[in-house]
Amino acid sequence: MLTIGVDIGGTKVAAGAVDDEGRILDKVKYPTPSHDPEGLADVVAHAVHELRGRHECGAVGVGVAGFVDEDRATVQVAVNLGLHGYPLRDSVQDRVGLPVVVENDANAAAWAEARFGAGRGNDHIVCVTLGTGIGGGVVLAGELYRGHFGAAAEVGHYRVVPYGRRCACGNHGCWEQYASGRALVAEAQDRARTDPQAAERMLKLAEGEIERVQGPVVTQAALEGDAAALECFAAVGEWVGLGLADLAAILDPACFVIGGGVSDAGSVLLDPVRSSFARHVSGRPYRRMARVRLAELGGEAGIVGAGDLARR
Repeated sequence: MLTIGVDIGGTKVAAGAVDDEGRILDKVKYPTPSHDPEGLADVVAHAVHELRGRHECGAVGVGVAGFVDEDRATVQVAVNLGLHGYPLRDSVQDRVGLPVVVENDANAAAWAEARFGAGRGNDHIVCVTLGTGIGGGVVLAGELYRGHFGAAAEVGHYRVVPYGRRCACGNHGCWEQYASGRALVAEAQDRARTDPQAAERMLKLAEGEIERVQGPVVTQAALEGDAAALECFAAVGEWVGLGLADLAAILDPACFVIGGGVSDAGSVLLDPVRSSFARHVSGRPYRRMARVRLAELGGEAGIVGAGDLARR
């Protein structure tokens, strides 16, 4: 049975027809309405109808960046989309006439990686998405772990530095303040400002403007050997590895899967992450350690995961 997976992002709604092997057979994309819940449900329904016009599909899964309740029905809060207690499942279901499930987008991506990507073959994985912030998803004993209220795996907001940097969530010292794409950019801009000679390539790519030193620039400069950019990835990688070590102490997964835009740097990021993880994990050197791998499904993970969860 084909299903439809929908990935709702801040700027676009992407939907695809997904088969039972995790392949996207057809895909459509539309702009995301800004802070318009009913308009958002209309766009999702339109995407579903377009795909159903070309494929026979039996269910719909919707991934959204926000807190989704335990019934996989209501978006409790999605700040960037302006959703607060919105019954997204029922709103879409009424429009399309198919069973619908709603899931947090990081959970959907983690499920896709567990089933069809870098975590396949493992029953216990943790997926960490390094983007502007940090998202996460946990699969335990082959099942997506959502927690009692549906809000599990918000790993970016466990605190690694008591009373540390202020986070947008209202707390201080959250992991994403030290190990995210935002943290990478802050580190890079600071190094470009204080040591422009070491950051020569990074600044050249940014046309000499420090505020234009953003994630893709830092990544490209690091891949080209820029000393300051490599130091930035080493610093962020240290924090990522430290956080993984703490998660390993709690969850003991077989595999960590690292995705998100920061992971585009490949081994430039992965090498310091693995080194830090090995140094900080408890029980070393006697315990068996989880593998740390890069995600394989890229930007399609959300669609694939939502679609596969819909058939369950």
